[in-house]
Amino acid sequence: MDSRTLSPEARMWGQTGTAYDGISFGLSDTIGHTVQALWPRPGERVLDIGTGTGWAARLAALRGARVTGVDIAPGMLSAAEALSAGCEPQPVFREAAAEALPFENASFDGVMSTYGVIFAADPGAAVAEMARVLRPGGRLALATWADDPDGYIARFFALVGAWSDAPPPASSPFDWGRPDWLRAALAGLFEFESREQVTTLYAPDTATVWHEYVSGFGPVAATHGALPEERRAAFRDAFEAFHAPYETGTGLVIPRLARVVRGRRTGG
Repeated sequence: MDSRTLSPEARMWGQTGTAYDGISFGLSDTIGHTVQALWPRPGERVLDIGTGTGWAARLAALRGARVTGVDIAPGMLSAAEALSAGCEPQPVFREAAAEALPFENASFDGVMSTYGVIFAADPGAAVAEMARVLRPGGRLALATWADDPDGYIARFFALVGAWSDAPPPASSPFDWGRPDWLRAALAGLFEFESREQVTTLYAPDTATVWHEYVSGFGPVAATHGALPEERRAAFRDAFEAFHAPYETGTGLVIPRLARVVRGRRTGG
């Protein structure tokens, strides 16, 4: 696809390519637990929404599932294909938005998303599409953020937003971490349960965290790139100062509150 036709969101998320895999590395505990919650079986058809560089897709493929990963960002899809080349069966990656999945009804035995579908511009449409492409009785597994306003994730995005001119998302990704919102959004389509858990990032120092995020995480990379040269060092200083309180003496330990959602498609 000609990059000039991409949405700003697709350009932002896709610009870091394979470097985004470092962000998934830092979330690998919860990504792994979400794949466990789905428990892919050999030969099952599994859809991974907002696949990024395909970390969850590869884990499901290693269980023998036939995985399709979708993402809005061609840069992510190219990275996922390169990083998944050795998987058997090899996942298939396609460009698609969560609100408009290019698949027939009841195409999949399982649908999962690890911190991906939560960024859908129209959450209601995304939920309806997950239900449509999942067969009756099929399984759903999601990893979402469950942070409160004083938690790490909320403060992290507030820090980035304070340095960015980008508009806030049309819908808050934090809604997906609220049990009352999930009950209302999934009502009549899924039976589900959810569980809070902490996903912990262990890192050597603040400079390492900065490098991983400025090179691998689209919102931080885009914010840094849009700043005048004279302000970039100040952004890095603020970023590292934000993470300094998590120093333990042997490195950083950063707890982040997440929610793992596990459910089944009702009907049929």
